[in-house]
Amino acid sequence: MFHIVGYNATHMPASKSEHKNPIQVIARMLTLLDVLAGHPEPLGLKQVAQYTGLHPSTAHRILSALAADRLVDRIEPGSYRLGMRLLELGNLVKMRINVREMALPVMRELHSQIGETVNLSVRHDDEIVYVERTSSGRSAMRVVHVIGARAALHITAAGKLFLLEEGFAKLREYAKRTGLASHTRNTLTSLPLLERELERIQRQGWATDAEEAEIGVRCVAAAVRDDAGQLIATLSISSPADRMKPTWGPLVKESAERIAHAIGHRRDGSRIGAA
Repeated sequence: MFHIVGYNATHMPASKSEHKNPIQVIARMLTLLDVLAGHPEPLGLKQVAQYTGLHPSTAHRILSALAADRLVDRIEPGSYRLGMRLLELGNLVKMRINVREMALPVMRELHSQIGETVNLSVRHDDEIVYVERTSSGRSAMRVVHVIGARAALHITAAGKLFLLEEGFAKLREYAKRTGLASHTRNTLTSLPLLERELERIQRQGWATDAEEAEIGVRCVAAAVRDDAGQLIATLSISSPADRMKPTWGPLVKESAERIAHAIGHRRDGSRIGAA
């Protein structure tokens, strides 16, 4: 990514030790970038050297090479901050990230662990759309979450997460727009009941549905967030009601967080690379 050969050949008059150990040069570059990432204000050369433990001349040589390729901006003589090229590269990486691609290994692992169907869903208007799944083959469940299938938000664990994300004011609009249509005798068809359900989900950290879309089928779901903290997908487990286990809530939440981390979301809510 950083065109190391170009640095040694063009920008960076490297020392003999650096020629002998290019991995060390790369490590020092990354250390410098991490230090600059951790400080929103530009840092002087002495500060950079202090934070990294590098000799000022070494830090200056590497910073000059990084500045030549716009990975670091030199604000004024001896003052540096992260460069705009990192933003360009970051946006390129973000555009190329495929959530389904990043989710599949985690979904397969989760499916192997529990032996039940695992789904990845996104929102489209007032419905969720299943965009990926792993099938257990163990059950003759009447609900088959085929890729491209849709379901109303209020009847699914995954959909409730999207309703919670929008907030309670938008929930009232959704209820008015859809009428909270009933799909089974367990469907939450009143706004107060649905509000209490979302409050419970908020406290718990994952969502469930109790045979609200299909009698005999239960689901548990957790949020997948991107680098900006936005809810972009949900990971869910579907199983016959008598096989659903309470331990699957924390398990699906942890798995969803692993997918989110893979696409740039930090578990503490911050962005990767942010101060």
